[in-house]
Amino acid sequence: MTEIPSREELVARATALAPLLRKHAAWAEENRRLHDDVVEALAEAGFNKLRRPKRHGGYEADTRTLVEVAAELGRADGSAAWVAAVYWIPGWMTCHFPDHVQDEVFADADTRVCGTLSPSAMAAPAEGGVVVNGKWQFISGAHHAQWQEIIAIYVPADGEPYPIMALVPITDLLIVDDWHTFGLKGTGSVSTVAKDLFIPQDRVLPLPAVLAGQGASQLNADGSIYRSPLMPVAAASSVGTIVGLGRAARDAFLHRLPNRKITYTGYDSQRDAPITHLQVAEATLKIDQAEFHAFRLADLVDSKTAGGEEWKLEERARARADMGAVIRLTKEAIDILATASGGSSIYSDIPIQRISRDIQAVNLHALMHPNTNFELYGRVLCGLEPNTLYI
Repeated sequence: MTEIPSREELVARATALAPLLRKHAAWAEENRRLHDDVVEALAEAGFNKLRRPKRHGGYEADTRTLVEVAAELGRADGSAAWVAAVYWIPGWMTCHFPDHVQDEVFADADTRVCGTLSPSAMAAPAEGGVVVNGKWQFISGAHHAQWQEIIAIYVPADGEPYPIMALVPITDLLIVDDWHTFGLKGTGSVSTVAKDLFIPQDRVLPLPAVLAGQGASQLNADGSIYRSPLMPVAAASSVGTIVGLGRAARDAFLHRLPNRKITYTGYDSQRDAPITHLQVAEATLKIDQAEFHAFRLADLVDSKTAGGEEWKLEERARARADMGAVIRLTKEAIDILATASGGSSIYSDIPIQRISRDIQAVNLHALMHPNTNFELYGRVLCGLEPNTLYI
């Protein structure tokens, strides 16, 4: 039997990791991957178990817990929080595969599953399974993962092509070290490649079924956290990192504030300037609004899953809109604080410049971009069908 820590305990563990995460944040940026000590600390804190089934020593935590834990991790280092959250999503997706496949994946006491939702590979039928060829980009945490969840377009002998989801040992894939970016540099979001890779049929599922919350697991069929459709779960799993970045920006700004003057003015302390009061207030209110959307999203997912209720199309679209709102509001808040931080903030040892670059990178993510998510929500509100499977 696994002792399940409370949400408060898990958040406290995340807070306690802050000094270690801050210590290695610059190393992670320089080396374009998380430091091994950070990966080990996240594991020791139990964060790789949050979406793991209880029968495999996991906690089966709700999404409100994910938001609060990631927010504390992101307050210290956005890249560390991002990788932790990425592991939660493919880890949850793994729990939709047949139970004997889960037994294999979760045989390791600290399994980390990286993955993607992009169908950038092709799959062909083969005896007993499929053969996959292709490349996936933005595979955060691949350096420290044991498995990858992949998406490919399956072309059957008869019928229309459709996307599939599969599980692959990371050792079966070629890792391409191409992660040279301006933001989220420490996530190690490299590319992976499959060449004539055979995948057994029991490690393959149709993606539309998983998007609808339907899987092949019998033991997880009644587990409330596995009953939801994929996209609301993925959205709720992601927003905590962004909330953390907003808090981090405010922390960094206020830390430097008392000893900063506004050059070429009569203000010996930036704290005395009325413009600073307006900037801090506006940024803080935007961070507060972002947290509202993050927690509304998490509470919606948790209430729907606990009750086993059917999801309305508008609720699914709103889940993505809430994620977009978290990102837009947080970016606006960070932009205000970064602008108010002065020329000295461009030095690499000043945290707000890294935070600013990280939120810009998040804002450009194809499934997280506010414009894309708001358009989808508005389309559904206007009575039109969504123009995507990812809802």
